[in-house]
Amino acid sequence: MKQAAIDVGGTFTDCLIMDESGEVRQFKAPSTPPDYASGLIASLEKGAKFYGLSTSEFMGQLELILHGTTVASNAILTGDGAPTGMITTKGFRDICEIRRGMRLSSMYNLFVPPYRPLVPRYRRLGVAERTLHTGQVLTPLAEADVRKAARSLKKQGVQSIAVCFLHSYANAENERRAVEICRELCPGVFVAASHEILPVWREYERFSTTVAAAYIGPVVDRYLNTLEARLKHAGFNGSLLIVLSNGLVQNVEESRKRAIYMIGSGPAAAPSAAVYWGVRTGSKDIISLDIGGTTSDIALIANAEIPTTSEAWVGDERVAVKKVDSNSFEGGGGSIAWIDSLGVLRIGPRSSASLPGPVCYDRGGTEPTVLDATLLLGYIAPDFYLGGEMPLRMDLAREAVAKLGARLGIDDPVRMATAIFSLANTVIAGHITKICTKRGFDPRDYVLMSAGGGGGLHAAWIADRLEIPVAIVPRFTSFYSAFGMFTAEVGMEFNRSYPCSARQMDLAKVNGVFEDMEREARSKLIEVAESEEDIVMSRSADMRYHGQFHELESEIPGGTLTEAEIKSALSGFDKRHEQLYAFAMPGREVEFFTFRLRARVRSKKPITMSLRAEGNTDPAHALKARRTCFFDGVAKDTPVYDGERLKKGDVIAGPALVQETTTTVVVPERFRCVVDETGTYTLRRS
Repeated sequence: MKQAAIDVGGTFTDCLIMDESGEVRQFKAPSTPPDYASGLIASLEKGAKFYGLSTSEFMGQLELILHGTTVASNAILTGDGAPTGMITTKGFRDICEIRRGMRLSSMYNLFVPPYRPLVPRYRRLGVAERTLHTGQVLTPLAEADVRKAARSLKKQGVQSIAVCFLHSYANAENERRAVEICRELCPGVFVAASHEILPVWREYERFSTTVAAAYIGPVVDRYLNTLEARLKHAGFNGSLLIVLSNGLVQNVEESRKRAIYMIGSGPAAAPSAAVYWGVRTGSKDIISLDIGGTTSDIALIANAEIPTTSEAWVGDERVAVKKVDSNSFEGGGGSIAWIDSLGVLRIGPRSSASLPGPVCYDRGGTEPTVLDATLLLGYIAPDFYLGGEMPLRMDLAREAVAKLGARLGIDDPVRMATAIFSLANTVIAGHITKICTKRGFDPRDYVLMSAGGGGGLHAAWIADRLEIPVAIVPRFTSFYSAFGMFTAEVGMEFNRSYPCSARQMDLAKVNGVFEDMEREARSKLIEVAESEEDIVMSRSADMRYHGQFHELESEIPGGTLTEAEIKSALSGFDKRHEQLYAFAMPGREVEFFTFRLRARVRSKKPITMSLRAEGNTDPAHALKARRTCFFDGVAKDTPVYDGERLKKGDVIAGPALVQETTTTVVVPERFRCVVDETGTYTLRRS
């Protein structure tokens, strides 16, 4: 039986098929917003055609589809979520609007419009109840208030309700009963409870995350229902797993309940691919760069460990669930070049997306993009885009770039295209520098893993700007996130808050917290695991030194915790703190706040791929053509090599191009490119 991994991006839908032997094949189709399911089905139809099967026959052979999507993130970013109401403890309905007094865009600019919460004030209703931080119920729930609030929200036509009570992480009795009443009086309305979504302390983060979960819940539910129906109609009877924000995958039913964990679903798989390829090429410290058509994502990976965070923002919304710590910015091949009011050339954040797309797509786009500039420089063959399936219009790209150049007094389209391409590299390099500097790392100590549709085009240039010695363009580079899904594991994460100091910790209670989470994890994952031994669990806790305001997540030993294990955890926290902040305070009082459990099922299916034959360093056998390309504005007669024909050990000296069906690798002057047995390209400065 076959497996598929499908990443639906803003411009293209990427599909990888792994057959019975573990061999992986790649297929790409344009994304089809807002009906993204159509692009997904189209990519699978290409797979069926490749294997010589009808769509229904091919779908019947698929036992598993792994799927990453940005539908949850987009619902928040575009404001297209469901009409939502909120029921909370009386007197606290404005927590989501006050939000610690933060102004994200500019703290001091009084002309910035105030934050508009996802739930307007008239749909945020308070009810009488109160639970203390100890878990003691001070004021029992006034059920009449809840019934009145639920009926009012139903009358206003809400499609979802967020139930957020103070300290429900310590005792969910009142909140649980309020949820029961809402579901009883409002059948068909999506109800999100804070003790189910994020049972941790700090009411703003918990409330904000729960409101976001309610806001996107119906949107995600409709998308998954439509997708399941379309797949079933096409003949698919296997399992559909969704990529979560933390890099794990989960079944559709669980994903519906915890829709907020689908934030950043697609890009979350990219660092998994970076670790896989990094280990294969002997690199553990990696800057993962995924350059797409609409956005790009950067993740800083140290010692082959995928970074995670629970301090993420999606637009103006605080989402405190654990997610892969990748930084997304609006920049890619479809980013539009424009001139600001000061006459300065800019790139992005606006994008042409897939519709209308770059000017060269000939779909109605009129503003030049990075891809249009790249085409003019000769790096992309207009008759071989997507292997020739999608011819590009060089004349339209030239006209659009020339028109923009005229506004700057530049009459040479190639010179203008060079400026656009160079600025795009500078913008991406700037984002990498910002992330590395913020965390105290030197990019020169890392390997650049440059992937995505534009990864091979920009890899060497970005590495050169940042003085990174090695840039790697991995196999299946245009399917980076999709490939990462094959390496991801089924799993879930659980959190419980129990604020305490290390000296006054109730070990029996902490052990009970972990036992409860582990019991819940086994009950949810045993269906997909062959045995309990296949379920792997790891523990951690949010800790801080006394007097600090923010916590740091650090590992906790497994098994029954004793004073010795806690001492070991404190030592690990000191080391982690010193690694990140260059200092530690051994012996200082340490406070624990949230205990975390990550449970996953071991993946057993190996990934294989056709390996390249041994070469003799001379790539002449793969020479496909020669054409004029422009490097730093200078025309060069440039060899073009067929990437599929290159052998292990072939060395390509720049200037040169390596052309594959779905990607092109640019090898500038002063660079050499070496091919390994998997078809991965390693670029180094000569």
